[in-house]
Amino acid sequence: MVSLQDSHSISSRLPATRTFYTVSSVSSSKIQRSMGRSMRTIRSNLYQTDHSCSFAGSIAEKSVCGSENLTDSVVDLRLGELAARTNQSAKSSHTEENFLELSQAFSEYSACSSDISGELQRLAGIPASEDRSDPNPEPEAEPCTGFLERESFSTEIIESISPEDLQPTVKICMDGLQSPSVAVKRSAAAKLRLLAKNRSDNRALIGESGAVPALIPLLRSTDPWTQEHAVTALLNLSLHEGNKPLIANSGAIKSLIYVLKTGTETSKQNAACALLSLSLIDENQLSIGACGAIPPLVSLLINGSNRGKKDALTTLYKLCSAKLNKERAVSAGAVGPLVGLVAEQGMGMAEKAMVVLSSLAAVPEGKAAIVEDGGIPALVEAIEDSSAKGKEFAVLTLLQLCADSVRNRGLLVREGGIPPLAALSQTGTAKTKHKAETLLKYLREPRQEASTSSP
Repeated sequence: MVSLQDSHSISSRLPATRTFYTVSSVSSSKIQRSMGRSMRTIRSNLYQTDHSCSFAGSIAEKSVCGSENLTDSVVDLRLGELAARTNQSAKSSHTEENFLELSQAFSEYSACSSDISGELQRLAGIPASEDRSDPNPEPEAEPCTGFLERESFSTEIIESISPEDLQPTVKICMDGLQSPSVAVKRSAAAKLRLLAKNRSDNRALIGESGAVPALIPLLRSTDPWTQEHAVTALLNLSLHEGNKPLIANSGAIKSLIYVLKTGTETSKQNAACALLSLSLIDENQLSIGACGAIPPLVSLLINGSNRGKKDALTTLYKLCSAKLNKERAVSAGAVGPLVGLVAEQGMGMAEKAMVVLSSLAAVPEGKAAIVEDGGIPALVEAIEDSSAKGKEFAVLTLLQLCADSVRNRGLLVREGGIPPLAALSQTGTAKTKHKAETLLKYLREPRQEASTSSP
């Protein structure tokens, strides 16, 4: 960490060139029905009702039974009959206000949904990979019987059947989860994943059926596809408010963290989203942090895909609503990668990274780590080059760093912060102008004190 008393000592002890911590340097329907909210809807509305939360998830395109590319060619006869019958019967202080602004803005950069295969890549603007090779190729299906052996079935039929008529189907899936056959378990988890994909009433029905305790052991399955189906089914089920306590109280948190450490890229993303969904209950936040979720979230932030990084950012932000989790995030090394994302403008994550940095700056350890890892020069660059929202986030974070620290004010001056702040105080939005003017006043105070103390 840099130590200084005035701008002269700063100049003599700090290098003239700016070096940023980069992430790569660490490692690298036509039918009327009751619709449940998707995870993307939750993320869009989340910060309008809570001062410190945000939300994300993604699904692999290679799924045995739950792919987005479902066809109607193979449809269970019983489900078809039920659908036909159904068709015939026709949710403070100045500092708190600042965090509320950040929380509301954070959702603008979120794009998370429940089980939507491939759609998240389109939403995030991520081109599909041409290389479909996988070190864990999907195993050939073992013999199954009846409903569970069908590799796909129409989502339109699922959407049109009432929960009461789906009860026998859910019972078949529940029995399948208890099967000694890996293929039957995999298929049952995939069917439940799909049944819970969009409809809140289906999520409630599946939760009440006892599926949650039966799915949790599959999170530790050595078969990656069984694990992926299970974690995604739990993510989808967690979108129903009544299922959140059930999932947490059934011991899912530690197993979700296990997936976060060991799963496929998609499984890790969905495990992060499931933990985020559970963390919307405030009392779960400390439990999730205490169980060790933050280090693997930081690892996903460093090593994950763009989708994974965004999911890790959002989950970290919500968990860091709790002071103890802020300290855990700093200890886990979250600050360096966040500063790296701020410096890497154009990736679509700089603004979100600044929001999380602003949250961590609320604790002394966070402030010190941001300064030590090059946060001040990165934030100055953001004021010069980022979007209007990014400029506002950068100024707010710098305000937190400099409000009580003459040393940090000197660092900001040395990094050339005054000219862009002066420009922003004239051209920014009303809120941004006010923040920039306040920060400029802080920067004048050390010089005034120095001049009055001179002989």
